[in-house]
Amino acid sequence: MPRLTIREVQAMKERGEKIPMLTAYDYPVARMVDEAGIPLVLVGDSLGQVVLGYDSTIPVTMEDMLHHIKAVVRGSQRALVIGDLPFMSYHASAEDALRNSGRFLQEGGCQAVKLEGGTSVAPTVKRLVECGIPVMGHIGLTPQSVNQLGGYRVQGKTPEAAARLLEDALALEAAGAFCIVLECVPTPLAALITGRLAAPTIGIGAGAGCDGQVQVISDMLGLFTDFVPKHAKQYAVLADTIKSALAAYAAEVRGGQFPSAKQSYTMDESLLTSLYGPSPRIKLVGESQG
Repeated sequence: MPRLTIREVQAMKERGEKIPMLTAYDYPVARMVDEAGIPLVLVGDSLGQVVLGYDSTIPVTMEDMLHHIKAVVRGSQRALVIGDLPFMSYHASAEDALRNSGRFLQEGGCQAVKLEGGTSVAPTVKRLVECGIPVMGHIGLTPQSVNQLGGYRVQGKTPEAAARLLEDALALEAAGAFCIVLECVPTPLAALITGRLAAPTIGIGAGAGCDGQVQVISDMLGLFTDFVPKHAKQYAVLADTIKSALAAYAAEVRGGQFPSAKQSYTMDESLLTSLYGPSPRIKLVGESQG
């Protein structure tokens, strides 16, 4: 089955079809996300926090990203996989951006890249698109700029800031971005930007007026428990389920209930007896008598 294309993503907006998108960081989760019919899968630099345990996305490297992109690509068949360019992998020059984006597609196997910023990165986006690399933009709260922004704050709340975000969105679209993420943007502003663009918008904390929505899978599945963002809805709390399973396993090992005969392998014990003589008989849980 062929993967989704950027033209098909853009056609979803034209049809008024809402676009679900999720992050994934490894093979088994990517496979489940793909089988669930999620059309867009982002290998986000959010893995720095929810997988690697950093306090921000800034320490994430190209090698970190490539490692996880490869796993997600192997685990998916239909979804369009987007790789998140990490901090300082595209900022110094368009040549750096081109080289690193090329690695994502050539080595990692993803079909598009995502980068943060608006008018300041529009020339870089244009260069990447001209070289055949699909680009997803990202404006509003841009986590790689958290130190400059002064924390994880809603963006675009003043008339001046709102005007800048609209300008950023239009610049990205003009540069050729096929889709734009709006993060932590007031709902009315996100709806206005969405209405002004031909390119689809994907919201995260930007309200229902966007063309699609993205969530960090660790948030929506309740796997990451350090904090739950306001924009996240927990559709499950798998951390509790996993901790219960781990506790049950530890209790069974300590109590001798695991492993049972079902989890063990047998052989003709007479072979051992002929070589080493009789040995103490180990009774496995669940083993029949005789």
